Amino acid sequence: MVQRIRHPWALPQPWVHASRNAVAAIASLELARAFHLPEAYWACITTFVVLQAKLAPTFTVSWQRLAGTALGAVMGALLGTCFGPRLLVFGAGVFVIGLICSLLRLDASYRFANITLAIVMLVVHGESPSFIAIHRFLEVSIGIAVALAVTAIWREAEPVNPAKP
Repeated sequence: MVQRIRHPWALPQPWVHASRNAVAAIASLELARAFHLPEAYWACITTFVVLQAKLAPTFTVSWQRLAGTALGAVMGALLGTCFGPRLLVFGAGVFVIGLICSLLRLDASYRFANITLAIVMLVVHGESPSFIAIHRFLEVSIGIAVALAVTAIWREAEPVNPAKP
């Protein structure tokens, strides 16, 4: 049977996880705002997407998110600048991203790449697609960095097996 080491002053595990999420969300949002990024909320959203209880899974999701965002941002900037928000061009971009992800063995990054492609190409902004792509990548990078830092610094309690010495 697995038991947790519990200090008398320790918060219940769901409270700890909720507290970590709240602190990480506020930190990522404020950091993105400090850099005057136009859609700072994406840093916060990314933090929610990648923050896990342990560092290894957080790192895995973070890498997938970063690679996909980079690929989608580059593709969105290129296609958006050259062709604008055309439906068939967008569909071709989704297809090409799928091929690239498959060739580079980034299958888990495919959905993140498509999300970024859609935001860069299809959401109406007052700026160029390249400008939007750069900001999107920076916002996501901040969210990832904060999630990794919080996970590394503020670790959740590990289960302990009393049968093992």
